[in-house]
Amino acid sequence: MDSIPNIDIIIEKLIAAKNVAMLTGAGVSAESGIKTFRDPDGLWSKFNPAELASANGFMTNRQLVWDWYQERRSIVNDCKPNAGHYAIAELEILIDDFALITQNVDRLHQIAGSRNVYELHGNIIDNHCFDCGAAYNKEIDPDDSVLPSCAKCGGRIRPSVVWFGEMLPEYDLEQSSLAAQVADVFFTVGTSAEVYPAANLPLLAKDSGAYVIEINPNVTAISNYMNMTIRMPSAQAMPIIVEEFKKRIGK
Repeated sequence: MDSIPNIDIIIEKLIAAKNVAMLTGAGVSAESGIKTFRDPDGLWSKFNPAELASANGFMTNRQLVWDWYQERRSIVNDCKPNAGHYAIAELEILIDDFALITQNVDRLHQIAGSRNVYELHGNIIDNHCFDCGAAYNKEIDPDDSVLPSCAKCGGRIRPSVVWFGEMLPEYDLEQSSLAAQVADVFFTVGTSAEVYPAANLPLLAKDSGAYVIEINPNVTAISNYMNMTIRMPSAQAMPIIVEEFKKRIGK
């Protein structure tokens, strides 16, 4: 197993911490085979995001948007959590107060066992009515191109993801901000730190006194502000950190 320079510092910080929070981004899911939006051959590469992830796009070409999200559901259904997901879920068990904040919409964290999860960008699994807001509880077949309708009002069903121009879910955003402010240790993992307000959370945590650790194979917009940077994918780094932490606390 590879090593992480200065891992003793991380472990000491975790042992002393009362509150730990983590922000995850597309890089975590990319290791499970889900392309990031910024990859040259990623999900956005062949389409205009405004046509696929906005209310205007949905109203203009509902079938195109629905078919594209059905394609994304098929991709998600074929993917499984990776070692990074499972290590993060295990860390939650080992820490008394742990908050996981994610920009990912695939629910792989929950499948891996994470429980205290705040979904800043919603998720691709749930659906609701575009017109009245009612939840749509019927199971969606990713291979079905038929447009579903709301049982309550007959309205248009959409995926429960946050589209461009929409507000983030208020509760999840409030809890994420609170978790960042009270964290003793804050991890930012697999995120480019280019999408706000999520990208501000590591900075908010640091300003509030947290020790902030970035895990990302690439340099990001906030790398220079971090207390420590680990240039490794999360599926490589997180299991090392968790295993070393378990050794130190006798688990």
